Amino acid sequence: QDTQDETAVLWLDEIQDGIHRANKDTEESEKFSLGILAINEAVDHGDVSQTLSALRSPDVGLYGVTPECAETYQRELSEVKRRKMAAGGNGSEWVTHWVRGGYHYYHNLRTKEGGWDEPTEFVQNDTQLSREEIQSTISGVTAAYNREQLWLANESLITKLQACCRGYLVRQEFNSRMNFLKKQVPAITCIQSQWRGYKQRKAYQTRLDYLRAQKEQVVKIQSMTRMYQARRRYRDRLQYFKNHINDVIKIQAFIRANKAREDYKTLINAENPPMAVVRKFVHLLDQSDQDFQEELELMKLREEVVTLIRSNQQLENDLNLMDIKIGLLVKNKITLQDVVSHSKKLTKKNKEQLSDMMMLNKQKGGLKALSKEKREKLEAYQHLFYLLQTNPTYLAKLIFQMPQNKSTKFMDSVIFTLYNYASNQREEYLLLRLFQTALQEEIKSKVDQIHEIVTGNPTVIKMVVSFNRGARGQNALRQILAPVVKEIIDDKALNIKTDPVDIYKSWVNQMESQTGEASKLPYDVTPEQALSHEEVRTRLDASIRNMRTVTDKFLSAIVSSVDKIPYGMRFIAKVSKDSLHEKFPDAGEDELLKIVGNLLYYRYMNPAIVAPDAFDIIDLSAGGQLTTDQRRNLGSIAKMLQHAASNKMFMGDNAHLSIINEYLSQSYQKFRRFFQAACEVPELQDKFNIDEYSDLVTLTKPVIYISIGEIINTHTLLLDHQDAIAPEHNDPIHELLDDLGEVPTIESLIGEGSGNINDPNREMLAKTEVSLTLTNKFDVPGGENAEMDARTILLNTKRLIVDVIRFQPGETLTEILETPATSEQEAEHQRAMQKRAIRDAKTPDKMKKSVSVKEDGNLNLQGKKDKIKTGLKKLTELGTVNAQNKYQELINDIAK
Repeated sequence: QDTQDETAVLWLDEIQDGIHRANKDTEESEKFSLGILAINEAVDHGDVSQTLSALRSPDVGLYGVTPECAETYQRELSEVKRRKMAAGGNGSEWVTHWVRGGYHYYHNLRTKEGGWDEPTEFVQNDTQLSREEIQSTISGVTAAYNREQLWLANESLITKLQACCRGYLVRQEFNSRMNFLKKQVPAITCIQSQWRGYKQRKAYQTRLDYLRAQKEQVVKIQSMTRMYQARRRYRDRLQYFKNHINDVIKIQAFIRANKAREDYKTLINAENPPMAVVRKFVHLLDQSDQDFQEELELMKLREEVVTLIRSNQQLENDLNLMDIKIGLLVKNKITLQDVVSHSKKLTKKNKEQLSDMMMLNKQKGGLKALSKEKREKLEAYQHLFYLLQTNPTYLAKLIFQMPQNKSTKFMDSVIFTLYNYASNQREEYLLLRLFQTALQEEIKSKVDQIHEIVTGNPTVIKMVVSFNRGARGQNALRQILAPVVKEIIDDKALNIKTDPVDIYKSWVNQMESQTGEASKLPYDVTPEQALSHEEVRTRLDASIRNMRTVTDKFLSAIVSSVDKIPYGMRFIAKVSKDSLHEKFPDAGEDELLKIVGNLLYYRYMNPAIVAPDAFDIIDLSAGGQLTTDQRRNLGSIAKMLQHAASNKMFMGDNAHLSIINEYLSQSYQKFRRFFQAACEVPELQDKFNIDEYSDLVTLTKPVIYISIGEIINTHTLLLDHQDAIAPEHNDPIHELLDDLGEVPTIESLIGEGSGNINDPNREMLAKTEVSLTLTNKFDVPGGENAEMDARTILLNTKRLIVDVIRFQPGETLTEILETPATSEQEAEHQRAMQKRAIRDAKTPDKMKKSVSVKEDGNLNLQGKKDKIKTGLKKLTELGTVNAQNKYQELINDIAK
């Protein structure tokens, strides 16, 4: 076949080799057949190890046999063979195998022999497993095993993959469900609500039926539970408070104080304070024993203060007069005897007599003698001085009727005495009213040009400045000016000279002292000649710079001290500005503020800057005094400030200072704002909370301490000028002067016999002082006059309302008046009135209340309410109060 030669023959070796291969193939085929038979037999026996051993036989040549699958091989091969046997076997002894080389090998199962030739009547045994079937089963089992091992090796990845797939499927299903539900939201909501409602109603009804069936037990359990919880909370809270008792006390004190502050703010600031708040503070209107003692002590101290003031003033006047007489003695104008006579007034004995203000005894014939005539005289003077004190018009007109020198003396001797040197709020209020009235009268009657208020030197302005130069005003000036004045005085290098001639002469003197030779420059020169020298101009510029620097310090101290200026000065400045604006409506704001600046700066502050030692602005050692340079420095500063305050520029003879005119203009703007702020003060009534009716409800009557001579002088002046100060014949002062009659003598008021008019002791007798308890003759509550006076009715009604609301609460005054008082309220009111009566019995005459007030105190609550209703009816008819707002105006007045 290889050579395609039909004549070709086989060689021996080829034949031998063919035989050898045939034998080998036969042997291998026989082993193969026996191996297949062994496998079938092992499967039939069910022996796993035998089956595995047969399967692993190299003669069979099976591949993929895995020992771990032995049992599976056994089970699967048995199952295949069982199916074959179930189909019914043919019982043949022969099987054929497809062996290597592509030949069929026939093998006898019984004899276990085989051959290549097909036996006669050959039938294949259909129950035996062939190699192909065995290999197929093994491959299937091994592949499943390998796949299982693969899954086990990648179990986590498989799990993740499955999770992702399942998650995707679940999300897909969830989204699909959500889309469906969203489309069906109304229906779902309705179904859910119906179902939940049904379940809730059913549960509620079931529970309700149960509770109704157990009603008594439920009530008992609830009451016991609540009682236990309440007791437990109470005990816990109580124990907590006990553990923090100190903190509780602090918190309670803080809350009460805060509540009291809020109520007080409401009382003070609210337009219509509630009745409950007013009632809470109404007890402050009552007076305790301590209040009386303090008032008595205050009266005693005021008496001592006024006594010392007057004594010091008299001693100072006598001392000044002694200085004059010593000077005259030196010039041989008077004799030594005159000086010795005057010196006796300064002895200790006479000083004690002068300071003993209350030694006017009740000897026979004196002003305070125990006789009807003297008592009427005393009361008449008390009525007269009360009218003069409370009605400023009389004194204001009286001042203008006298010459200026006499009015100044009258002011010092009587007016300040009449007002007790403004030792309390009432008297300061009245004194400022006098200043206000006098200034308005002077501007109205005497000022024809706006500048006359500055050039005319009005008496009232001098009075105001003199009054505010007292202790309070002096302290204010000291606080404002002392630091900067002391700084100027302590600066020894400071030397302000603004006169070119002075600078020139100082320069010439300095050159002569340095060289020891007389200067060739002339000594007497004009300012223009002095300014022609460079050195003079240099020194002048340096002085101007220094002056601006120190003036700035003074200006800053002044404009920042508006709150330190006494209220009286600021109020009079405001009155002058408003009065001038009223009379001269066309006057500009700057003109008015210049008038204010003349009062506040030029008259009040400027003298203290020029002479700080004279006004006690600085403290100097004994015998010490300011140097010439220091006074010149202060004078230059005062001049600068005066120009700045009046917006006056340097011109003419002072043209060499025109360089600082711009600075003066800037400083004037600061002064202008300062003057405007100074005029922004409340009115007298708002500042002192006092009006012309306050004396009707005050506890103590005003007392003044005045000398016999001052009484006589005042009486004389009033008689001399009564037609000028009171032109109307029905004026009350005419009646009071008629009651007094003619001017008494000093001896008649002292109570001594008539002495010689030239007696030197007569002057000392005139200085004897008495105390006058001022009373008002024309405004005594009670009687028909009081009922006709709306203000008196108003005051009495308010006093009764205070007594009622203190003991009977209510939301409004109308409610309180319409509600009957209980017996407990009446009893409490009666006890309070009894205590008041006992206290009034101990009250000195100077502090006694009026008769009608005592009578009202004897009424019970219902009686007082009836009287209040009567008063309210009259006040309503007069239009003073309004019943529509439940008389809230009265409550507001009481709160004030």
